[in-house]
Amino acid sequence: MNEPNQVWVADITYIWTKEGWLYLASIMDLFSRKIVGWHLSERMTKELVSKAFQRAIHRRNPQPGLIHHSDQGSQYASNEYQAMLRQYCKLARYFGTKWPFFCKFKRVFAR
Repeated sequence: MNEPNQVWVADITYIWTKEGWLYLASIMDLFSRKIVGWHLSERMTKELVSKAFQRAIHRRNPQPGLIHHSDQGSQYASNEYQAMLRQYCKLARYFGTKWPFFCKFKRVFAR
C-alpha cells in the first residue's frame, strides 16, 4: 500500500446525539487514515453500510483494484452490499471481530 484508495476498512459503531442513539457506518482509507465515507441512521441496516460505501465511491472515485475489509456482519454480507463490492473491489475480506488482524484495524478506528 503506497497511496490512497488502495485499501478501505469499514466498520459500524453507535454514538449518542441530541436525537438519541444513532448508528454510524464509516469507511476509512488505510493509507491516509481518513474517513472517506460515512452514514448515520437510527437502525443498523444494509442501507446504512451501502450509503456509506456509495458516499466513499462518489467522493474518492477509486481506481480498479480496491481492497475492502470489514467484519462478518449481516449488513456487509447483504446482496446489495456484495453487488457494490463486486463492481468496485478486486478483493473483499471479512474478519471475525476477535481475529488479531481485524483487531488491528479496529484500533485504527479508535485513534
